[in-house]
Amino acid sequence: MADMESTEEQVSLGDKETSPNQVTLVSFDNPAYEKASEEHFDLTNDAKIEIPSNDVDKILEKTKAKLEKEQEEDPWTVAMPELLNHVNWQDLTTAEKFHRFFVDWLILGIVKLSLLLGLLYLFICSLDVMSSAFRLLGGKAAGQAFAENELLANPVCGLMIGVLVTVLVQSSSTSTSIVVSMVAAEVLYVRQAIPIVMGANIGTSVTNTIVSIGQAQDKNEFRRAFGGATVHDMFNWLCVLILLPLEVASGYLYRLSDVIVRSLNLSPNEDVDIELLKVITKPFTTLVVQIDKNVITDIAIGSNDTSGQILISCAPGEWKSKCNHIFGKSDLSDAAVGAILLVISLVCLCVCLILIVKLLHWTLKGRLAIIVRKTVDAKLPGKLSFLTGYLAILMGALLTFILQSSSIFTSALTPLVGIGIISLKRMYPLTLGSNIGTTATGLLAALASSSGKFAAALQIAFCHLFFNISGILIWYPIPILRRVPMKLAMGLGNTTAKYRWFAAFYLIAMFFIFPAIVFGLSLASTWCLLGVGVPFLLLVAFVIIVNILQSNKPHWLPQRLRTWDFLPKPLRSLRPYDRLIFKSTAICGRYCKRCNDDANDTKLVANEQGLKATTLVKIK
Repeated sequence: MADMESTEEQVSLGDKETSPNQVTLVSFDNPAYEKASEEHFDLTNDAKIEIPSNDVDKILEKTKAKLEKEQEEDPWTVAMPELLNHVNWQDLTTAEKFHRFFVDWLILGIVKLSLLLGLLYLFICSLDVMSSAFRLLGGKAAGQAFAENELLANPVCGLMIGVLVTVLVQSSSTSTSIVVSMVAAEVLYVRQAIPIVMGANIGTSVTNTIVSIGQAQDKNEFRRAFGGATVHDMFNWLCVLILLPLEVASGYLYRLSDVIVRSLNLSPNEDVDIELLKVITKPFTTLVVQIDKNVITDIAIGSNDTSGQILISCAPGEWKSKCNHIFGKSDLSDAAVGAILLVISLVCLCVCLILIVKLLHWTLKGRLAIIVRKTVDAKLPGKLSFLTGYLAILMGALLTFILQSSSIFTSALTPLVGIGIISLKRMYPLTLGSNIGTTATGLLAALASSSGKFAAALQIAFCHLFFNISGILIWYPIPILRRVPMKLAMGLGNTTAKYRWFAAFYLIAMFFIFPAIVFGLSLASTWCLLGVGVPFLLLVAFVIIVNILQSNKPHWLPQRLRTWDFLPKPLRSLRPYDRLIFKSTAICGRYCKRCNDDANDTKLVANEQGLKATTLVKIK
């Protein structure tokens, strides 16, 4: 590693000669310089950046030390530095013991618990309001998408419509209930509904990914939070990648669920009440907004036109009990109310998330932090330790059933992963359990459905359940396969920690652009989809295999493939796009404070002539 050094002699810079004491050279392949350049400089060809001369050495020194520290520490490790400062009870004086018990534990404990419960309540209510906002904004479009039932005969179209509709309505339960109504109305067959349910499973994971962005202010917290959120996405996409072709070829989910429904001989019970958490949140959320979900269902099955209003409102002089909310007497359109609620809910969600994270940082110190970590990361004793993950799956399923929403459960866990209370290794089985728990809610909802919808609702609920169980059996019991979703999520977390904008790009690309492209290709023709999709999947598989071999067995590869340096930089690095985004948003340049301080001091000229050939020149 080349260090920055001053010289009294004449130094060569490319084809130019400079005078003694005028330059200091830094090799661009120095990781410390490269890190400093990313965080402090905008390295474009012939870019002139003004930085105080005394600060240059300090910047490089700090970034080098920071780089060495990061290489020693694993950012994915659950770290609680506060544990090091804990003073044992026996080492305290009587006055300190009194203060710790009555002030720290009793009084502050009650205050912290009350604040945490209040913030969690507002957090969950914000998620509920945000879901209503998305339904107001995209509910009619979702219903119209389902109404194109001739497209749903194509399983890939059905899958992508399931993803897009669930993202629009922010609820897999809503999209699944629409599908149940369509099957009961004989607009759709159960076999056609199965890919839509798979898509709903993917779309519901967008909520906790949105929540993870709330921790973007701290790099390592954001890394862990985004990884903890996207492990759900990776699992769902990997399940679909294997199980959708299997279902199309064999119909095993349809056949298995059909046999079970016929053999159980169950009868509907419309008096079943499955509201648990909503009993607490409903009084508040109904004061904010109330919507008619049946409008979306009616549009989907073709029994209503698109003029019906999703928002429940009353005309002037008219009064109904359901109009007792903020927008009850408003003459605003669904889209206008949805946009207002979306902004309010997102702001409230971010504020609650930030306050919850700060409160947890404040609360989880000392002995309490030790207890929490030992409880969360505890393993079963002895030879039963291999069952710990399966116990976590059961706990995730139980808690999701109590909360009646996998989105709420995983969104509540995401900040805990970010601050290091829950590791990614523990988050993964809890997420798998949440997939099972949300299907249990669907089964109870099916039992409560009307007699006309009972068989279809129950069969679709069983399809959803066995889809998730099949995915768990593939991607969890075998250790080498268990690591695949986690490794993919860690890769995404590392990328977002380095390039914060990548999180927004991932959300838009994975939940909107990619499903829309695949939907368009499948709409064109099956051969068109295969002609584009198969080469793309083969290319992705090739890149993944080469990356693995580059890290572990580089000698197995040809010399040219041992690095990606032969490719143009935009094809092997996100840094060029990062510079472009920073330029367009004016983060660097004349609006960047650290790039403008002491403008009359030293000038740095960065001439980028290649990754290793570029030289940083400090001119007096």
